[in-house]
Amino acid sequence: MPTDPHPLLGYLLDAAKGRFPPADGSVTVVPALPGGLECSVAFTGHAVVATTLPTVDVYAQRPDGFGGSMSPDFLRWLAGPGGWIGVIDATLTRGGTGGEPRLHPLDGARDYPRVRYASEVRRRVRVYGDERGLVILSEGLAGRTELSLELHRPNDSGRGRGRSLIADALSLVPEGEPVFAAVSPGNARSLRAFLAVGFAPIGSEVLLRPARGPS
Repeated sequence: MPTDPHPLLGYLLDAAKGRFPPADGSVTVVPALPGGLECSVAFTGHAVVATTLPTVDVYAQRPDGFGGSMSPDFLRWLAGPGGWIGVIDATLTRGGTGGEPRLHPLDGARDYPRVRYASEVRRRVRVYGDERGLVILSEGLAGRTELSLELHRPNDSGRGRGRSLIADALSLVPEGEPVFAAVSPGNARSLRAFLAVGFAPIGSEVLLRPARGPS
């Protein structure tokens, strides 16, 4: 029986089409994500926090949509003393290109670091690749289509291998369907590669796996 999409997905898909929430500094609280995960997502002047905690408790911490929802103190409170806090990533998006797929499924890739990570925080993980590297396509944050990659020779200055791999990966997504990528701003090479093939930044995000203990 089909389930309703997570409320955060609507914000992400709207942003992919250039429709953003009001830039009034406010914070919207929505239910937690599947699999015991929570998150904080920041758009320009607006934040969305997915958590099991009561909305009144979140507001009592005084986060805001101008960066406060990503502050270390707020994120540690949200995750709890023993909770896991992921990296704050830039949220990027563009449409798929569809057509004849230019990459094929790759077996035996479950031990690669990015594949292991994707399997921990995403669903329906599919791996493709060739001599350049791996592409991981999955059902990511709030159910969105999410793309990540791992090059076989990451320290090689290369000749546009990352860009060409991302461009080929877009053929795996139907034309015009939004596909998202979460890229650490410090990973400048990866960020440049995604931007070069037409991904646009729409915000930032961080995943959490809370461990709050007894109240």
